[in-house]
Amino acid sequence: MSKAELPTRDRIILAAGKLFHAEGIRAVSMDAVAERAGVTKRTLYYHFRSKDDLIAAHLEARDQPNLALFQQWFDTSEGTVADRIKGLFAKLAQAARHPKWKGCGFLRTSVELINLPGHPAILAGRLHKKRVEDWLCSILDPAGQSEPARRTARQLILLLDGAFSVVLLHRDASYMDSAGEAAASLVRALDNTR
Repeated sequence: MSKAELPTRDRIILAAGKLFHAEGIRAVSMDAVAERAGVTKRTLYYHFRSKDDLIAAHLEARDQPNLALFQQWFDTSEGTVADRIKGLFAKLAQAARHPKWKGCGFLRTSVELINLPGHPAILAGRLHKKRVEDWLCSILDPAGQSEPARRTARQLILLLDGAFSVVLLHRDASYMDSAGEAAASLVRALDNTR
């Protein structure tokens, strides 16, 4: 489906997402989104009551595709669960080496909205991070009942998000590789306790 064939709401979210990624959410005006989407401001506000609603919709639209990409990278990695977790980080390191890489949009948005903890975009980001954590936990313990697996999944999230931040700060993707080694060690340690 071409961009012109997308429903208007989806076309607006796509345009906003490209602008938010390139410039940050605070720097992008609703006028710029309307222009990029090829709609009037009236149409834009028909679909989104406010910029806050648009930002949240943008993150909600990124939730499943981002999680699916993580799952794909894990599934296409070979070896033990620890090796495949390390493979996920290796794919993230590869992505971080691209000149247009700007880190995690959920984290970047949370930084821009740090003083608004109840903002709908913060809630969307929190939900996304929880889904990633739950997915990691399900890999470590398919039954989902193990407290050690839940704790390890939380540690993996900390490594993941910490690596996003440090790689963005230093512009050095090798930090993502280092985080992958640490993540694999955590998973091996969990396996040794069973």
